Amino acid sequence: MPRFLLKRWHGYHVIALFTIAVIMAAILSFYQWEVGLIALFLLGLLVIFTFQARAAFEKDLEQYISTLSYRVSKAGEEAVSQIPIGIVLYNSQYAVQWANPYMLEYLPDEFLGRPLDDISGELAPLIERGEREEKLTIGDRYYHVTLKPEERLLYFFDMTETAETHALYTEEQTVIGFIYLDNYDEVTQGMDDQIRSKLMSQVTSALNHWANKHDIMLRRTSSERFIAVFNQRSLYEAEETRFDILDEIRDVTAKEKVPLTLSIGVGSGESSLRELGELAQSSLDLALGRGGDQVAIKEKSGQVRFYGGKSNAMEKRTRVRARVISHALRDFVLESDQVIIMGHKNPDMDAIGAALGVLKIAEVNETDAYIVVDPNEINPDVKKLMEEVERHDFLWAHFITPNEAMEEMTRHSLLVVVDTHKPSLVIEQRLLDYIDRVVVLDHHRRGEEFIKDPVLVYMEPYASSTAELVTELLEYQPKKVKMDVLEATAMLAGIMVDTKSFAIRTGSRTFDAASFLKANGADTAAVQMLLKEDIDQYVKRSKLIENASIYQEGMAIARASEDESYDQILIAQAADTLLTMNNVRASFVISRLNDGRVSISARSLGEVNVQLIMEKLHGGGHLTNAATQIQDANLEEAHKMLENAIDEYLEGGA
Repeated sequence: MPRFLLKRWHGYHVIALFTIAVIMAAILSFYQWEVGLIALFLLGLLVIFTFQARAAFEKDLEQYISTLSYRVSKAGEEAVSQIPIGIVLYNSQYAVQWANPYMLEYLPDEFLGRPLDDISGELAPLIERGEREEKLTIGDRYYHVTLKPEERLLYFFDMTETAETHALYTEEQTVIGFIYLDNYDEVTQGMDDQIRSKLMSQVTSALNHWANKHDIMLRRTSSERFIAVFNQRSLYEAEETRFDILDEIRDVTAKEKVPLTLSIGVGSGESSLRELGELAQSSLDLALGRGGDQVAIKEKSGQVRFYGGKSNAMEKRTRVRARVISHALRDFVLESDQVIIMGHKNPDMDAIGAALGVLKIAEVNETDAYIVVDPNEINPDVKKLMEEVERHDFLWAHFITPNEAMEEMTRHSLLVVVDTHKPSLVIEQRLLDYIDRVVVLDHHRRGEEFIKDPVLVYMEPYASSTAELVTELLEYQPKKVKMDVLEATAMLAGIMVDTKSFAIRTGSRTFDAASFLKANGADTAAVQMLLKEDIDQYVKRSKLIENASIYQEGMAIARASEDESYDQILIAQAADTLLTMNNVRASFVISRLNDGRVSISARSLGEVNVQLIMEKLHGGGHLTNAATQIQDANLEEAHKMLENAIDEYLEGGA
């Protein structure tokens, strides 16, 4: 009860008692005045005692309140000065006005008027942005900072122990890795047992040394597979060395004249061992799909990191996989009422040639098939081929537009995607959503973006082109294939374009495929006619590369003018031309496309992995052939981004 109310209550109480006593004394005096005098005397004593008691009570109350206020004030002062929470007051110029003793260890002796930057350079920007909470590192301590801009007040809560506990927990999380020896069966086939044993002894010794160095438990599960169990700390250490075990194994096997490489898939960020194993297997599939000789690390969040990928994918001499895929594709075709074939946007010669090959597979298995082409997105390089197709009644009847494909499809249709595996690049994404069974045939290195749940995947990065892969599938069809001259010529043209007339990315199986097509009527003279270009195109390409310069270490960069735009094929051709110059290890051409986006096309002869450089700019492709498109950027900004990606690539040595 408040003090003034307490006093008032006591006053009313005394007055009431006194009034009652006076009335009683008056009544007694009326009947017996002697007794009344005694009562009045006693009443006076009672009044005196009451007032003395009240005075004593108020004195004790005042003393109690005074003592309590002092204790509360003292407790507040001690809390501000002794509590392990930093408190700082600052002025409008972000200068320190006051700080409690806890913060003095982070401030100079004369801290008044000193800027907040003396505590941390991040404080002033946080205040300007209107942040309310933030985590900061000051010295070797971690703090959760609460900002009160209205009062110009900062609170610093020490979270060092919590942060260290969290870091320890993170470092001790289990990580699983699957290690695979690329092409082990290929390179050891027919090898003498003693040489094979010596080779595997060297490889195993190098792997065990690497595992011991990083505290990894390594166990061999088969002749070409290992499983590694370790923790996040060991993973961080291996990443700091950029998984130098890849280079070591490559060097060890190169001395034996055996091109054996490693692929490693790592799963991390999960508490469940089963889910870690699934992540590791998915990462290994991704690494192998990108050509092997690299590490793929997949987090629970879906984020993927890559290391290695320096060497080109090795050609597989055995055709067992091609035969198995060919028979599996035939089964899917026979189970379908129709086959819809689709390549990437702005299809090139390889995409059209591969599509014609799949059309032939459907034909020999007596199943209707259609090739999806958008007439508004025809590259100049395939215009001559499409003109020839239009004059071919049978083939032209099997070309349809994306809208016609949406009308033709049924629940029993089979969709075959050629020359790409990215949903964002296909001609009509709606077909991917509405057709359940999808087959992917591609020769590009696998990227993070991939068509969801395909029923069959045939991706071989070693192949020169998708047309080469489809040619092999044609060879293993049970029924005898009889090809039309235009079909065989188009497929051969696709191979020749992607290999630059058998100059790059060409293996023995490339020539075998070309030989098969030639035997089935491919006309090499007609191929040259299809690949001829206009003088105007040649002049444009020359203009595009006339301002090319060497950036560093043989990296040639050409940039178009801001007011000019070119199609993707011309930009790619300019990069190919630039690569033929002396002292050029890799070429990059930057230009604006007709739709306003900025395109970068990259080429190399294999010494530089341009795929890794383009992936830093959210693109992709092959080790020697890659590209990216950038939204909302001008050419100068794209040029700077490219230089930064090249610098990062060269500094990382990957």
